[in-house]
Amino acid sequence: MELRHLRYFRIAAEQLHFNRAATILRIAQPALSIQIKALEAELGVALFDRVGRGVVLTEPGKLFLEEAVAILDRVDRATEKVRAVASGVEGRVRVGFTETASFSPLVTQVLAQFRSAWPQVQLVLEQAHTEALLRAMSDDVIDVAFVRPPVRAEFPHGYLTLADEAMVVAVHVAHPLADRAQLRLADLRQEKFIVYPRRHGAGLSDSVLAECRSAGFVPEIIQQTPQLSATINLVASGIGVAIVPGCMREVRNREVRFLGLEDLKVKAELAVLWRSGPGQTAVDNFVATAAAIRQDRPA
Repeated sequence: MELRHLRYFRIAAEQLHFNRAATILRIAQPALSIQIKALEAELGVALFDRVGRGVVLTEPGKLFLEEAVAILDRVDRATEKVRAVASGVEGRVRVGFTETASFSPLVTQVLAQFRSAWPQVQLVLEQAHTEALLRAMSDDVIDVAFVRPPVRAEFPHGYLTLADEAMVVAVHVAHPLADRAQLRLADLRQEKFIVYPRRHGAGLSDSVLAECRSAGFVPEIIQQTPQLSATINLVASGIGVAIVPGCMREVRNREVRFLGLEDLKVKAELAVLWRSGPGQTAVDNFVATAAAIRQDRPA
């Protein structure tokens, strides 16, 4: 049994006249009669009783019409849905992001603009550190990720830098340096540092500590934290200072001041990674949204 048999039967059952049904189907009436007889033979039941020039449905025919209509409607819905997903109008994009990326206005802007442009596409969000996000992407658990590079060189998928963000130093509001707008690294040589491990900070801590050594001092590390938000909380407690991406100002802790660093060359790069491959129109649209926002950001 083929779908065309169901479609022929449906039109014939709705018209109850083979000539009219054949006209609607744009086939010859004898050809329609042959198809209906073949369907009846396959089912082993009569679907129509011939009455004069027309036909009426038998009781099995009435039941079969209900089922045929349901099947054809479901096929039509499935066809529409598949086409919508293929065109990116519907579907799902699984988005991962690091903790610091979640504080970036660029990330929230990408999410907001994508939802506005593609409201029927579901966004599934997951937060993790960079290495975990890379593994999730390799395992086909997520499609797109906002991360803080560096990223391992063998990463095989798409990569786009969205921003190079200045680093700032976070100090307690009562710290002697808190009233200054700008500092130099050398101003921090006597400070106790709170840092976050490389596996969570994507290498930023390592790079900052290396620049401190280039400035002539080895920072005294008083505490390591699992996440940057925890780092800010410890700064608020007054136990030390931390050098963090500028987006951490969004934490808005009243006990913390964020000061610029004139001579720090390290930038907190923000990048979007995605799984490359055919048939990913919704993912492609998401990346295009991110790329457009990157192009619109001030130089």
